[in-house]
Amino acid sequence: MASDQIFVGLEIGTTKICVIVSEGRSDGTISILGVGETPSRGVRKGEIVDLATVTECVREAILDAEDKTNVEIGNVWVAISGAHLRSFNNRGTLVLPEERQIEPEDLETVETNAKEVALPPPNIFLHTILQAYHVDGNRNVIDPLTSEGALLEADFHIVHGIKTRIHNTLRCIESLKLGIEDVVLSSLASAQVVLNQDQKNYGALMIDIGGGTTDYIVYIDGSVKHSGVLAVGGDHITSDISVGLRLPIARAEVLKIQEGSAADPSNSEGGIISLQNDPGFMGCEIDRSSLDTIIHLRVREIFELIRNDIESAGEGMLGLIRGVMITGGCSRLRGIASVAEEIFDLPVELTRARNVGGATQVFENPQYSTAIGLTKYAKVITKNSNTESMLDRFTTSLGDLFKKRSR
Repeated sequence: MASDQIFVGLEIGTTKICVIVSEGRSDGTISILGVGETPSRGVRKGEIVDLATVTECVREAILDAEDKTNVEIGNVWVAISGAHLRSFNNRGTLVLPEERQIEPEDLETVETNAKEVALPPPNIFLHTILQAYHVDGNRNVIDPLTSEGALLEADFHIVHGIKTRIHNTLRCIESLKLGIEDVVLSSLASAQVVLNQDQKNYGALMIDIGGGTTDYIVYIDGSVKHSGVLAVGGDHITSDISVGLRLPIARAEVLKIQEGSAADPSNSEGGIISLQNDPGFMGCEIDRSSLDTIIHLRVREIFELIRNDIESAGEGMLGLIRGVMITGGCSRLRGIASVAEEIFDLPVELTRARNVGGATQVFENPQYSTAIGLTKYAKVITKNSNTESMLDRFTTSLGDLFKKRSR
């Protein structure tokens, strides 16, 4: 098996460190060879707060993946999340000195011009994702390199974040002597395996609800129009239950998974849930309606924050979305789709990685969407070393910087 057909995705999450090893297939798809994971320590709300502890967790997950797949891991594609990440849309413009055929250097220049904006001092660019090219007023030109013109314009979705927080991830991985192929926005990675091209063209909002963060991304007319990260996730629901019902965190987590529902509590079946005695815990009885109310309010808040953020992005963006796809570990919470349908007034589907082969138990679990998506992203980017892939044309990021530092 050629080593360049093995792709490794690393997600440093709030609740777990996950390593997915996939094999690239000749038809452009991927087959999962295995997953290595370990409980996450030293991460809060998607960001590293204890570098040494996280590094050890990553080491454990890498070794677990190598043991399960018999693959020696040397390079990884890394997901990045955190509420410090911000995004905006901007247009770059290039007036050509004379009407002529557009050249590759012109595409680089117009992208550079789009990034001529003042970021907050601690921030750096993470992604510059192409939305569309325009030549002499002719909109949405598929391949400007075949065109002649005097004015080249391009619209981009630009993602940026705090340099030190992004570099904490870099330092963690470098200390393990691993090469970093690229650092990828978590929602962009998840979208590679959660959304198909028709959904991206039609208009889709993908929401990935993890333990410490909720990542989301909007596709309209086939390109990324908006993205964001909330520092709120499934762990916050657990914490709410723990505080509201006076339960240990571990008990609250089990109660959330086994008994909880995010649906409108006015429709709750009610009744009492009996919790049995455990060492260090005196059993008690919980009112089901109270449990459901706590969960519902937090889930509703998450979706309302996303809706408000998309509305504030302007351009009538929310009205162009035709469906909502929810993934991530928290997507398995009962009743969560009904809350999203109410908030967004759109069809909602609970989903996970699709059009993926290999270890069934892995790709059928929505908590692995981001890590699997990293390997699909990697496959698309490296599909043909001689021909620039569509995604590669549409996306530039910090990869070159990381590769230089890893040498």
